[in-house]
Amino acid sequence: MPKYLIEREIPDAATLSTPELQAVARRSCAVLQQLGPTVQWVQSYVTDGKITCVYIAPDAAVIHEHARLGGFPADRVVEITSIIDPTTAEWNATTSMGGAERADA
Repeated sequence: MPKYLIEREIPDAATLSTPELQAVARRSCAVLQQLGPTVQWVQSYVTDGKITCVYIAPDAAVIHEHARLGGFPADRVVEITSIIDPTTAEWNATTSMGGAERADA
């Protein structure tokens, strides 16, 4: 199932208190429960002027419906096409063979 990155423009998001963030999380979870198991919230990052979230969903329409029902913005919704991390730089012939060592190496 696709993963999506959602940008929610929220002025002064970094100044939200723990109780305020808990209220947002509770509201999000309640809407997710209403929408059913096809949409999952992975995690969110709170920065100065926005909250950026990662969700798993069948399509972007479900993400927009989640935002509408929850009463929070979904200013930008983009599908994540690939994920890379530091181990991506370590790719070599051994890893491409599923960990088996090459006989001619």
